[in-house]
Amino acid sequence: MYCLCNGISSLIKLWVVCVSLFINHGFAGKMKIVEEPNTFGLNNPFLAQGSRLQPKVTPSPVSGPVHLHRLAGKCFSHTESTYKYEFCPFHNITQHEQSFRWNAYSGILGIWQEWEIANNTFTGMWMRDGDTCATRNRETKVIFVCSASSKLAQVSEPSTCVYSLTFETPLVCHPHSLLVYPTLTDTLQKEWDEAEQALYEGLITEQGYNNLLKDIFEDAGLLKSERVKVKLPEVAANSEMHSSLQKCTEDFQKQREEIERLRAILTQHNIPFDSKPSKAKGTVSVTVKDQHLRGDTGLIDLH
Repeated sequence: MYCLCNGISSLIKLWVVCVSLFINHGFAGKMKIVEEPNTFGLNNPFLAQGSRLQPKVTPSPVSGPVHLHRLAGKCFSHTESTYKYEFCPFHNITQHEQSFRWNAYSGILGIWQEWEIANNTFTGMWMRDGDTCATRNRETKVIFVCSASSKLAQVSEPSTCVYSLTFETPLVCHPHSLLVYPTLTDTLQKEWDEAEQALYEGLITEQGYNNLLKDIFEDAGLLKSERVKVKLPEVAANSEMHSSLQKCTEDFQKQREEIERLRAILTQHNIPFDSKPSKAKGTVSVTVKDQHLRGDTGLIDLH
């Protein structure tokens, strides 16, 4: 009886060990792929600092149709083949390769910069300045499509390092949901109206009209401004006014010295002058009574 109990006890222990090994092996296999928590696709606070994606530029401010602003702060994921894409409107787009390769790619495909506009309509969002790709930076154009729900539907790469992303949302289903004109301020709308009128009257060319519209869109923050802002030197900026009492005094002293120099020249040539201020102009009036300077040959005398 004792031997039988020992045999049963040994079998039970062996069974427990086998079950434990099976369970541990099963869980180990499932733990190979770990989905990382994500906030805005990059600078994830849950990841080690060395693993975080590093953006090259800061995203542009939120702009465009007001009803699309509610997308800011949200992210939408989509997986194609071995790649997982994450689109965070008005922030960035990231790509994560879901594979066991030691150098699996995980990077930024673009950071929110500006709208693409054509025929008074927002035709897409441009996410630029992504990770370096050969001699350029990766960039992505986001196209909005009407749908019953908001989701990232498709990602493709039409040309090297340039991606196309289709985002479906009910926010663009209204026929006027992507019009540019309603998003502008009253002042910019007035400038657009004046440009339209000038084009209609033939006062400007089509190219001039398009340039005016581009300036309006840049002022509205819809496009990145390419105008060069030149900062004037402080001296030039204050050239029309005296910056201090000392500067005013110095200028006055220089004027007095110039007047004295001119008086000395007139006196040297025996030319009388009237130093009384002129009522009309408030300047020194000089009356020449002799047409001949000392040593003059008399060219003025025609007789």
